[in-house]
Amino acid sequence: MASQDVQLPPNVRLAQGARVTGLSNFKRFLSQQEGALSVGERSVADGVTFAVGAQGRIAIGRDCYFNECILLAEQEIRIGNYVMIGWNTTISDSDFHPLDPAERIKDAIALSPLGDHRERPHVTCRPVVIGDDVYIGPACTILKGITIGAGAFVEPGSVVTRDVPDHARVRGNPAAIVAPDEDE
Repeated sequence: MASQDVQLPPNVRLAQGARVTGLSNFKRFLSQQEGALSVGERSVADGVTFAVGAQGRIAIGRDCYFNECILLAEQEIRIGNYVMIGWNTTISDSDFHPLDPAERIKDAIALSPLGDHRERPHVTCRPVVIGDDVYIGPACTILKGITIGAGAFVEPGSVVTRDVPDHARVRGNPAAIVAPDEDE
């Protein structure tokens, strides 16, 4: 069931008790895939922006809660069960533009309405996988190709550039593992 203020695309699948509420945004939801977004039982996406490319997919497990975060998928984002994601967090499986400066200029020309409509250069995508029982605090960034292990805790404001092992606590930019007995 979705709230009345959110118009869901036809290829979104909500399980029993799942909700997309608040100011959730599907303006850049371009996926043509069947089941491009699946939300598990009793999960809530409140004010989430879903920017999904034509081939992209997002799968969210059961009993999750996401608050005003941004999920950007050109390929795939898979999120386990019992995951919480705080406001202003961004998870992306792509850079959405080439990293090489010359290729980036070609990309800008290809996308420009005044450009020559050439094909865009290749942009690398790698799936993001988030395990079960993960907490991701507010204002975090999770980059392409990252796996966050089960039971991990990502401190607010962290930028995750490397995989996070099961049950690890990470923080910082770039995020690093915090020793279990280390206080703030």
